[in-house]
Amino acid sequence: MTWETWWLWIAFGVLLLIVEVLAPGFVALGLAIGAFAVGLMLLITGLSLPMALLIWATVSAVAWVAIRRLAGERKGQVKIWETDINE
Repeated sequence: MTWETWWLWIAFGVLLLIVEVLAPGFVALGLAIGAFAVGLMLLITGLSLPMALLIWATVSAVAWVAIRRLAGERKGQVKIWETDINE
């Protein structure tokens, strides 16, 4: 099956890296890291589809949280309104 082909996961990771360059936000970067991890695991061993998707989701979530903590928020990225405009 096509999902068992390791190089397709790597190619999907590269595609997600391109998406990250076009629309930065660290989400596609986390998904790309997960796709690379699944591609490398499929290269070494064989995985079932549910296990591959579970690994992709888990590694992607952990990578996104790690990147978000390392990069942090840029100053002015979050706006907290103290007063209502209608008052």
